[in-house]
Amino acid sequence: AAGELWSSREGGLWKARKRLERKPVVIARTKGSEILFGIAPCSLALSQSRRDLFRLFLKQSSGSRRFVMSEFVLQATARGVPVHYVNRKELDALCRGQVHQGVCLEATPLQFKSLEEAEKPDLRDEESLNQQLIWLVLEQIQDPMNLGALLRSAYFLGVDRVVTSQRNSCPLTPTVSKASSGAMEVLDVYSTNDLQSFLKAKAAEGWEVLGTVCKPEDAENIPVISCSEFRWNKPVIIVIGSEGDGLSLETQLLCHRMLAIPPGRALHPGIESLNVSVATGILLHSICSQKLRQGD
Repeated sequence: AAGELWSSREGGLWKARKRLERKPVVIARTKGSEILFGIAPCSLALSQSRRDLFRLFLKQSSGSRRFVMSEFVLQATARGVPVHYVNRKELDALCRGQVHQGVCLEATPLQFKSLEEAEKPDLRDEESLNQQLIWLVLEQIQDPMNLGALLRSAYFLGVDRVVTSQRNSCPLTPTVSKASSGAMEVLDVYSTNDLQSFLKAKAAEGWEVLGTVCKPEDAENIPVISCSEFRWNKPVIIVIGSEGDGLSLETQLLCHRMLAIPPGRALHPGIESLNVSVATGILLHSICSQKLRQGD
């Protein structure tokens, strides 16, 4: 009987300990703040001074990661940001189980910039009309992983400006920053609540508006060319549509031409398209590589 009682108590203690282990760790947050996570987003947020920064949370590390963490301490000290050493579970709780790489940063959110804040290139004379400017316009991109990947490609390939529609679009969240490998922390992203009027105005200024389409037959009586056939001789806007529906009809009708990516083989039904961020990377490289060649 005594053995059964001891076993019962031991079992109860084990269950209680497990309940405590499962209990989420709660760290009080500053009102209006969000938690950035991951080495690249946190490092770039510390270096760029675009956010108000409250606290840096680090996991005690050894080996090669120890040097990375010491660099974070130097960055935070230079900015006057308090550093807190916490365990993995506390970091997991802070970023709700995302891949934090041992680093979280409490900061104010980044907001889209309004187009009124943007410097306008002067395209009035013929010489400036030949400038190789490229803007990426995003219509209703809702997935944060896709938005992050789009921003990373835009930054890497030299896009001059990114503009997104306000309606049904993903905000600039920590998940977007992580998916962009921190590009969101250095790249200004603009927003407009009237995408069609914006495109009309740019076309009137002499820009070429390029839409994107998966299959040529999906275009609404608009010329479709392969991205490899496009020749860049004036400022261009490339417009990317939502993950599921592509460009809206209203936006398609404002495009001068539509770009398509020719497949490398006959495709099975159901796998006839690319992920939106992958397709955008291919299209941007096809255009931006012309800038590199002409600059040589």
